[in-house]
Amino acid sequence: MKTTLSAIALAAALAAGAAQAADLPSRKAPPPAYIPPPPVLTWTGFYAGLNIGGGWQDRSSSNVWGNNGNSGGVVGGGQLGYNYQFSPWLVVGLETDFQGTSIGGGGGNNAWALAWGGGVSTARINWFGTVRGRAGITFPGVPTLLVYGTGGFAYADVQRNFWWNQNSAVQTGWTAGGGVEWMFLPNWSAKAEYLYTDVSGSNQNLWWNPGFGLNNVNNHTRFHTVRAGVNYHFNFGSPAPVLAAY
Repeated sequence: MKTTLSAIALAAALAAGAAQAADLPSRKAPPPAYIPPPPVLTWTGFYAGLNIGGGWQDRSSSNVWGNNGNSGGVVGGGQLGYNYQFSPWLVVGLETDFQGTSIGGGGGNNAWALAWGGGVSTARINWFGTVRGRAGITFPGVPTLLVYGTGGFAYADVQRNFWWNQNSAVQTGWTAGGGVEWMFLPNWSAKAEYLYTDVSGSNQNLWWNPGFGLNNVNNHTRFHTVRAGVNYHFNFGSPAPVLAAY
């Protein structure tokens, strides 16, 4: 009888101890706080930026009075565009820019003016702009680097000064070139770009098109520009990033 009572008392004590242990606070570590993954880089979206560089006239620039030489100057302005990334390696887009310049002011010898007393013609590009398509590629393991080609429509305010008058017009034409762009932060990129531009007048001259006046179709102004710039990428409304494929 005593043995039975002792066994019952021991079982009751063990049950009470287990119940008290269940009521004690857990020593298990709390779950770690959720940390969202870093954003995946994408080139898709609108962007805007500024640039600065230099330019020089091509010696093949032509007008009825003579060659313009290759006088250079400073170029600076802004750009606005949109990119769309079709795949982890293919990016296409559209960009427009507007530049103020000091290209020109020098010039080659003017054969006609020399015959009339030794004058020299000068040419100056006061400003120009472009509307261009862009197509570029990235490389496996380096999705932040874009190498691209670009080309499209160009327009420029050209002024040529002679000893007897000033001749100025807005000429239109084409431009082509290429560059590299590096996304050094999720929304910021830096770029370096080269463009060759050829603009001319729009009016045909009824007298054999000799090129009198800047607005004649035979009057070409050709120049090179090299510039560096920075862009801010807005990325609002962009589709799911595609660079995760890397």
